[in-house]
Amino acid sequence: MKLLKDILYKVSIQSVIGDTNIRINKIQFNSNKINKDDLFVAIRGTSKDGNKYISHAILNGATVIICDILPKIIDKKLTYIIVDESRKALALISSNYYNNPSQKLKLIGVTGTNGKTSITSLLYQLFKNLNKKVGLISTNVILIDNKKIVSKQTTPDPLSINQIMKQMVDAEVEYCFMEVSSHAISQNRVYGLNFNVGVFSNLTHDHLDYHNTFEDYRDVKKIFFDSLEKGSYSLTNVDDKNGSYMIQNTKSKTFTYSINSSSDFSLKILEKDFDGMKILINRNEFWTKLIGKFNAYNLLAVYSISKILNFSDNLILRNLSSLNCIDGRFEIIKNNLNKIGIVDYAHSPDSLKNVLKTINDIKKSKNILVTVIGCGGDRDKTKRPIMGKIAASLSDKVIFTSDNPRNEDPLEIINQMIEGVSYNDMQKVETELNRKIAIQKACLSSSDIILVAGKGHEKYQIEGNQKKEFDDKEILIKSLKSIN
Repeated sequence: MKLLKDILYKVSIQSVIGDTNIRINKIQFNSNKINKDDLFVAIRGTSKDGNKYISHAILNGATVIICDILPKIIDKKLTYIIVDESRKALALISSNYYNNPSQKLKLIGVTGTNGKTSITSLLYQLFKNLNKKVGLISTNVILIDNKKIVSKQTTPDPLSINQIMKQMVDAEVEYCFMEVSSHAISQNRVYGLNFNVGVFSNLTHDHLDYHNTFEDYRDVKKIFFDSLEKGSYSLTNVDDKNGSYMIQNTKSKTFTYSINSSSDFSLKILEKDFDGMKILINRNEFWTKLIGKFNAYNLLAVYSISKILNFSDNLILRNLSSLNCIDGRFEIIKNNLNKIGIVDYAHSPDSLKNVLKTINDIKKSKNILVTVIGCGGDRDKTKRPIMGKIAASLSDKVIFTSDNPRNEDPLEIINQMIEGVSYNDMQKVETELNRKIAIQKACLSSSDIILVAGKGHEKYQIEGNQKKEFDDKEILIKSLKSIN
C-alpha cells in the first residue's frame, strides 16, 4: 500500500476534496476491477467515459477518485482529486506507485509506422548476445529477461507499463526496448517515462481512422521527441522526409541514420538474395540472414543505437550477423520443389510496397509471384484501394481474401481493395473469402513465390467479436509440404 499524497507527485491538480494522508491499495481505471481501498481513475476513452462509472467504483470499494470533472454527488467519506488531464494523472501516479521504474532502466523507445517490432526485437536479441539483462515491450511479446508475457497491445496502458518495468527492475534488467505507438503517445500511455533514447524509423499512410489526417498522425509522433529530456538521445531516419521534422524541437542530443542521405550512421547493401544480404557498415562487411532494404534500415538503426549506448564496432558487428528474422516479418518457408513461401505482417501501403519490391528485386524474371492479402475490418478504410493497387501492380497474380474482418463484411472490404486496381491489372485478380483456401490455392498455382501478407505473427483471425485460431505460417507450411 502507498500513501496517496506520495503518489500525486508531479500531477497537475485543480482541487482536492478530502484527505490525501491515507493509504491506498491499488490503482485501477476499470471500475469492475476495484476492491476495498483502491484508487479509481476516471478516463474518458473513445467509446466509454470513466466518469460514468465513478458510482460503480465506489460501490466496489474505491476510497479515492481521480477525475477531471467533479461528480454531481460527493461522498464525504471519500477523497476526490480533480486534475487537468486524467490520462496524464494515471501515467504519473502509476509511475510513482511503482517507484518510478523507468528511471532505473536504460529505456529505448522506437516509434514510426514500420520497423518498431523488428528494431526492438533485434535489439533484444543483440543485447542478449552481449550478455546483458534486457527487457522487451513489443507487439509480438513482452520479455523480462527470459520470462515471457503475452502482449495484447503494441504499447500497453501506463499502469501495465510501470508494473512490467517494476518487474524488470526487480529482475535486474539493465536495458528495456519498447515500441511506442502513435495511439500510446496520443493517449499519454508513455507520458512521464524516462527515455534514454528515442528512435524514429519512418512515417507512411496508416491509422488515419484514428488520427483523421496524416498531419495529425505526424504531429503526434513528434510529441514523443518534444518530450525527451536534456541528457537523452534522439535517433532519426533522415531518408524519410519527416525524419528531420521529428527532432526540430527536442532537447535531446540528436543523431541521424540513412542509406541514401548524408548522416551520422549509414550503410551499403553489397549483395542480396533469398538467403540474406552482405552489408557494409563503417568500412566493415558482414553477412545477415535478414532480407530486404527495409531490414537493412532496421539493422542500421540497431547498430546506431548500440553505438549511442557506447558499444564498440567490433562487438556490435560480430553479433549483428547472428541475428534471426522476427516472427512473421519476411519469414521464408521453402519446399522440395523450390517453391518459396513468405509470411509478412505488411498491413500498410508502404510496408506492402517494401516487401513486394524486395521480392521483385531478388527474384528471377521467369519466377511467378502470387500474393495473398486482405485488409482489416474496423480500421482505416482509405488505405484499402491503395493496398489493392500495390498488391496487383507488383505481383504476377493476387488473391484478395479476408484478414481480420471484425464487424465488417469481408466481401465489402475486398471490393474496396479492388477499387484501387488498374484496368490492366484486373486480369491478375482472384477473390477467395476463406483465407485458408486462398493460401492453399496460391500454393497449388503455377507460382514460384507465394507472399502471404497482413497478419504475420498473429495466431488468430477476428470475425465479429470472435477470435478464432488461425496461423498464416502454419497453413503455408502445410500447404507447401502437401505438394512436395
